Amino acid sequence: MSLDLLAFFTGERFAASDLVRRIECAPNQRIITQGERDRFLYVVESGQVRVTARVDIEGEHHISPGLVDLGPGAVFGELNLFEAAERSASVMAIDECTLLRIDSAELTAFLAQNTDLGYPLLQHFFQVLNERLRKADRRIERLMAWGLKAHGIERHLVED
Repeated sequence: MSLDLLAFFTGERFAASDLVRRIECAPNQRIITQGERDRFLYVVESGQVRVTARVDIEGEHHISPGLVDLGPGAVFGELNLFEAAERSASVMAIDECTLLRIDSAELTAFLAQNTDLGYPLLQHFFQVLNERLRKADRRIERLMAWGLKAHGIERHLVED
């Protein structure tokens, strides 16, 4: 990614704004819960976090597989930058970690007053989202291929 988010959010213009808050998390501490609504964006300053999602199996059972582990410099919660939608995943601290927590509504107002900072940040977020979407597409393709093979359906398909 082209933008160093840690340097960006700890730079003097953000430090003077009181926009960024450091939070300390203990191992196994939940940071975001899937389905909740809020407008916080996070950047990992130190330590690691794990993103998980609840998957219901046959209605009565569920699992929460780890989707990705994120370390220093990684962003999460960016999907709620412009709206307080339900969180699409949960995030938990793997070990002791320090996070930068930014209120998205405050960030939007700040960037409206500091437009020179907005473009590089949004460009970075688009790069992050594009990369995550491509990875998700590859996972879906692999899961679909596995499901088709598991049910013997692939023998009826014609390749493009």
